Amino acid sequence: MIDVGEAITRAHHEEWARVVAALARRFGDLDIAEEATAEAFATAVERWPADGVPPNPGAWLTTTAHRKAIDRVRRENKRGDKHAEAQLLYDDDPPEPLGAIDDERLRLIFTCCHPALAMETRVALTLRMVGGLTVPEIARAFLVAESAMGQRITRAKTKIKAARIPYRVPSAEDLPARVSGVLAVLYLVFNEGYLATGSDTDPIRRDLTAEAIRLTRLIRALMPDDGEVTGLLALMLLIEARSTARVSPNGDLISLDEQYRGAWDAALIAEGHRLVRERLAAGAAPGRYQILAAINAVHTSARDIRDTDWSQIVALYDQLVRIDPSPIVALNRAIAVAEFDGPEVALAAVDRLEDKLSDYHIYHATRADLLRRLGYGQESRAAYDRAIDLASNTGEIAHLTRRRDQLG
Repeated sequence: MIDVGEAITRAHHEEWARVVAALARRFGDLDIAEEATAEAFATAVERWPADGVPPNPGAWLTTTAHRKAIDRVRRENKRGDKHAEAQLLYDDDPPEPLGAIDDERLRLIFTCCHPALAMETRVALTLRMVGGLTVPEIARAFLVAESAMGQRITRAKTKIKAARIPYRVPSAEDLPARVSGVLAVLYLVFNEGYLATGSDTDPIRRDLTAEAIRLTRLIRALMPDDGEVTGLLALMLLIEARSTARVSPNGDLISLDEQYRGAWDAALIAEGHRLVRERLAAGAAPGRYQILAAINAVHTSARDIRDTDWSQIVALYDQLVRIDPSPIVALNRAIAVAEFDGPEVALAAVDRLEDKLSDYHIYHATRADLLRRLGYGQESRAAYDRAIDLASNTGEIAHLTRRRDQLG
């Protein structure tokens, strides 16, 4: 017997972006598209337990959402132009050509990533509309208040409607102005799948990582010579290759040093390494994603954690810090420094980040691990407690709890 709750959850993961994209193209309004899609899923929650899961849940959701959208348009046009309403609802003219790649979600991403919007707004809006992430999940990704994020997304949708931003993949000459925002979106979608922040989701959301990889491959087909597109794809592949080894049978995350490397996907690693070598051979100065891909290539080249070339990883982080001097990059560099120069040097670097990362659970988890290695059990326990309080990923909470309890 099909579990209705599981079916609705699976449908949300698989169908949200497709339904939103289809309605956005049809009605040209992101508010209508999102609200009608949300109403369709709410109707599924109400109807499916009583009526059963339909044979084709995706088609059911699309049809229901379309009807909800039509109802809203009719309400809004009650005193308006009936002829214009009829054209919108019943127009059978063939659609205009929509770009080099006929992919609904890719067009929706490029719409949300229009350069008229601020970069952070582009990313947040696309995570909501394409990734189907909730506003709280997006707020956690940006380390901002939920109310502020909700307002940012609402303003972005209003601006797209007012500016009549077209729903299409832009022409070749427009791509460079858009692609940086698109890549930032796809990276955050992938990260949400790699380490899901929702308390009621699996620790790893393979639907999101797979979709981010699929869309990045499409963008690489559009821009095969763009180093950062290739770098992001390589980065995703090298991280995805380790996914099967990242969760224990009990559902807690397994850190890199504890993973069984024989379970890593050799084909994905080989493809990722090939892309990294391709960018090295190009001789161009690497960007953020290319450096991150190179770091992960070093990790995945080691047959054992003890074989890792930490000096090379620290050197790559030194490059990354110069182009992305963010506190999170500095934190990740400190983790590598702990393996190369020792935990005491790393702890000093981590402590300097406290004012910027005090609400970031990985900051406290990193401090806890360094304090543990230095023999400061009581301080380590307190840092683990703080990390557990701030974490939302169920697998990560289980991992941190296990590490804390091993202190004795």
